[in-house]
Amino acid sequence: MALKREFYLREPAVVARELLGKRLVRETSAGMCGGRIVEVEAYLSRRDPACHASRGMTRRNATMFGPAGRAYVYMIHSRWCLNAVTEPGGVPSAILIRAIEPLEGLDLMHQRRRTEMVRDLARGPARLCEALAIDRAYDGWDLTAGQELWIAEDPEANGKPLRIARSGRIGISSAQRRLLRFYLLDNRYVSGRVRRAAT
Repeated sequence: MALKREFYLREPAVVARELLGKRLVRETSAGMCGGRIVEVEAYLSRRDPACHASRGMTRRNATMFGPAGRAYVYMIHSRWCLNAVTEPGGVPSAILIRAIEPLEGLDLMHQRRRTEMVRDLARGPARLCEALAIDRAYDGWDLTAGQELWIAEDPEANGKPLRIARSGRIGISSAQRRLLRFYLLDNRYVSGRVRRAAT
C-alpha cells in the first residue's frame, strides 16, 4: 500500500530520513520492479539556494509547489531524476531519491541499464530513473495512488532501527555545507562516499 499524503505533508528533512528503508515500486506492462530506498537528499522551501524553486515558480519546477506526495521529475545532463514533493501546497520542497537497493524485477533493470552489475543498477538518481523507466511523463504523478509509481512501507522490515548517516548534498554549487543528504550506513548501494558517522 502506498504511503499516504500525510506522510509527505511535513518538513523535508524529516520526510527524507523517514523515506530511508521504504520501498520504491514501479509497475509497467513488462512487470514490477523496485527496491529499498537507501539514499536521499532534502531540498528546502526556505533559504536553500540549491533548491530549484529558490527563485520562484517556473514551468520546470511547478510540481514542487504541490500538492505533497507528487513526483517531481527533472532532467540534468540529459538524464532524469526523481523527487517526492513535501509540505503543503504552495511551499516548494522535495526529496531527491538518490539510490535504491534493487530487490524486485532485477532482470528488467538489467535490460534497461544494459549492465550485469547489480550494484550499479540504481546507485545514483539518473541510473535509478533509467532502471525503473521513469521520465518526464511522471512529473506530477501522484505517488499516493499506488499505481505505476509509488512508495510503500518495506514488507521485509523487522522493526530493527536503521543506521542512518548524514552529510552535505552531492553535486551542488551552493549550500554545500548543509547536512541534508541522508543514507543507510554500510549499504553498498549508496551512491556517494560515507562522510559522517551515524546520527
